[in-house]
Amino acid sequence: MKKYLLGVDVGGTMVKLGIFDLQGKLLEKWSIDTVLSDDELSILRDIWAAASAKMAEKGMSADEFQGIGLGVPGAVLDDGTVNRCVNLGWGRFNVKEALEGISGLPVAVGNDANVAALGEQWMGGGAGHDSIVMVTIGTGVGGGVIYKGKIATGFFGAAGEIGHVHVMDGETRTCGCGKKGCLEQYTSANGINYLAEKYIAQHGENGTKLGREIPFSSINIFKEARAGDPTAQGIIDQMFDMLGKTLSYVSCVIDPEAFVIGGGVSKEGQYLVDGLEKAFRKYAFHASTEAKILLAKLGNDAGIYGAARIAMGE
Repeated sequence: MKKYLLGVDVGGTMVKLGIFDLQGKLLEKWSIDTVLSDDELSILRDIWAAASAKMAEKGMSADEFQGIGLGVPGAVLDDGTVNRCVNLGWGRFNVKEALEGISGLPVAVGNDANVAALGEQWMGGGAGHDSIVMVTIGTGVGGGVIYKGKIATGFFGAAGEIGHVHVMDGETRTCGCGKKGCLEQYTSANGINYLAEKYIAQHGENGTKLGREIPFSSINIFKEARAGDPTAQGIIDQMFDMLGKTLSYVSCVIDPEAFVIGGGVSKEGQYLVDGLEKAFRKYAFHASTEAKILLAKLGNDAGIYGAARIAMGE
């Protein structure tokens, strides 16, 4: 009788693992180091060794597991083939078939950002909503699209790359993707710092302590904005405007029930939600203005939740 699911979130430095029951309750979680090797199968062997050891410790049998879900940092095709994971040193190979051969269990594989979005839709901030767009705001801006409870990857695997929507003409700095003027360059944690520098250069300091007594950081800029510093408020309002406008573009194409905001910047909580809602509704098509702006709830566990969900199958 099948009782459990194994959710695995593979990162460049750490692999997170979780054992879930079939209702999505997290029973056990732990992590192992990601040990890179020229052998593409070595990480998969390490994952199964760690899972097997935990099963033995808990008195579980592999036969009791319905399957394994795996989130990986790279593009994944429908058949479980990974098309390069640079952080793992992987080229192109079928991860699904490889791990099934090692474990003897059914395996499902997805891109880590998409899988995390599914975790939030299933058991996190987007629970109760069939169609969401997750936006992660940290050192970069990423995302994932969940439509009617399923990951929408797009034909080329690029659905959810919200951070690379073009929002600024005339930008001279190059984004990590190789283009210029991407949303990520202004609304990520690092991007907010850049936005602050540009804003102060254009509008002047106006008595702000930012950049002089207080170092530039997204945390400090939000803190000063909350405290009433007009310069900090201007910077954050500009960030809200750019991100809210971009979400309005997304809503015209995908029309989700909700946007779920995760990543480090989401710790700004209701202040962030209120600012984004105002900007989004300013630009959104009238039929989409009621889309909700919600906060992610699962934090770093979103990946293992989503991985467990894809392990369930249809």
